[in-house]
Amino acid sequence: ASAFVSGEHKRGGRGCQSCCRSAYDRMSSIGTGYDLSASTYSPEGRVFQVEYAGKAVEKSGVVVGLKCKDGVVFGVEKLVLSKMLVDGANRKIYNIDRHMGMATAGFAPDARQLVNRAREEANEFRGLYGDPIPLKFLNQRLSLFVQQYTLYGFVRPFGVSVLLGGIDDHGPQLYMIEPSGVSFGYFGCAIGKGNELAKTEIEKLDFTTLTAREAAKKITEIIYKVNDDQKKFELELSWICEESNNVHMFVPDPFRSECIEAAQQAMLSDADDDDDDDDDE
Repeated sequence: ASAFVSGEHKRGGRGCQSCCRSAYDRMSSIGTGYDLSASTYSPEGRVFQVEYAGKAVEKSGVVVGLKCKDGVVFGVEKLVLSKMLVDGANRKIYNIDRHMGMATAGFAPDARQLVNRAREEANEFRGLYGDPIPLKFLNQRLSLFVQQYTLYGFVRPFGVSVLLGGIDDHGPQLYMIEPSGVSFGYFGCAIGKGNELAKTEIEKLDFTTLTAREAAKKITEIIYKVNDDQKKFELELSWICEESNNVHMFVPDPFRSECIEAAQQAMLSDADDDDDDDDDE
């Protein structure tokens, strides 16, 4: 205020420079003027439209993928938004080809667009070469497709992250693709709400000895642990492993129920241990 009173602001003095620089820093940090287009960088090197797309992913239920010694397992916490929804509707896990699947978190229409794109790539590769598409190649193609939507002002980034997994000539493979188009291969990863807690649990696992059945139970336990606010959700579990004849499919209902029961028992045991600790104190 003193700069305006003294006239330094009008004369372009030190008060003016300090005031303008402060306003400039505030604008760039919150995205004002730099979040109107995905093709615009802020002075800090950020692309706010891509970051906003990441926020859409974080509002989705948690999605966990694990690569074990005999395959890949996906688990999804599909939040039930209405009691009127039919069980099994609005799937978050999709088949891409016989040897691979995809789990999604974020804006559902965007997810379906990426699923369709991945299926087109897989079908085209099989039609040209007569072999199933390698996961690494599909990951690269799909990542480039996602990244294209961060380059132009007349489109917006995809508000979804996906886990792509399956088995090819190189064995089990698991990849994650972010809204920016960045993708990496993982032994285990998580996206969506509560992903940090899920990652902490994943890091405790020994992937050299982990089987698909053990991974399915562990994923279920992680999802129940992440759902700390006790919101109603439907658990989706799929795998591709020796037990499924290396074909991606949903886990059989009896085993899925077994996983849920084991996770609930683990939650009760943890609650009892916490009560015992409180009593000791």
